[in-house]
Amino acid sequence: CLPANQERFANGKLATVQFHPSAQVVMAAGRDRSVSLFQVENFVDGIKNPRIQSIYLESFPIYKACFSVDGEQVIATGTHHKMFFVYDMMSGSIIPIQKVRGVEERFLRDFEVSPDGSFMLLTGTSGYLHLLSMKTKELISTMKVNGRCTASAFTPDSSKIYSYSKEGEVFIWDVRSRKCLHKFEDEGSLEGKCIAVSKNNQYVACGSSSGVVNLYTTDVCLKENHPKPVKAIMNLVTSATCVTFNPTTEILAVASRETDEAVKLV
Repeated sequence: CLPANQERFANGKLATVQFHPSAQVVMAAGRDRSVSLFQVENFVDGIKNPRIQSIYLESFPIYKACFSVDGEQVIATGTHHKMFFVYDMMSGSIIPIQKVRGVEERFLRDFEVSPDGSFMLLTGTSGYLHLLSMKTKELISTMKVNGRCTASAFTPDSSKIYSYSKEGEVFIWDVRSRKCLHKFEDEGSLEGKCIAVSKNNQYVACGSSSGVVNLYTTDVCLKENHPKPVKAIMNLVTSATCVTFNPTTEILAVASRETDEAVKLV
């Protein structure tokens, strides 16, 4: 396969690469302040992967970018900014969201979009989680975990949020009431790094600073305070910084950005 972004390689580190939810398009965004969209051609006879367009966000190195669920918008946060940008692909306009009323944070970096497209969850400092309306980008409610939140994931039906703390605890929130339903300790975790829920809602994967990724069944996570993992994946030797399930829940990818070629498919 050809490089997806060969028509415009980034000048700096790539922060995000993501496929469009419904079109044969891939997005690449990164520290060179740009978001680029490429048409992904047929793997067999594709010769170009032509660039569709690029946008440039001045003085805004991108920390994370993500398509909305309907694929009509790209949301981008910066490395050291309290604002974020929404790029409307239908109108071609770039909308700066200067401040979300009720959110007092020095930086807004990490966020998740709910699978049903209704919510955007911003990870704040000091354990705060800010739930925004995806439609208006206004604050709905704020939740707080003990310690510092390092990663969050929505369940596939968008009814619950799993939030992983730096201290190795996982908090399960009800999205509608914003109440904490349960919390459990990730076995052996010295520092929580990343979390994912499978698309069929059967498994939760927690990756920690030791490189261990624990795999749990969701029904056990909702009941027990010290659940036993069904499997502990020990293949990484540096911090697990990314875990993600494939759409049919047959493969789990675990990866570390701290060393080259540290991607394992389980």
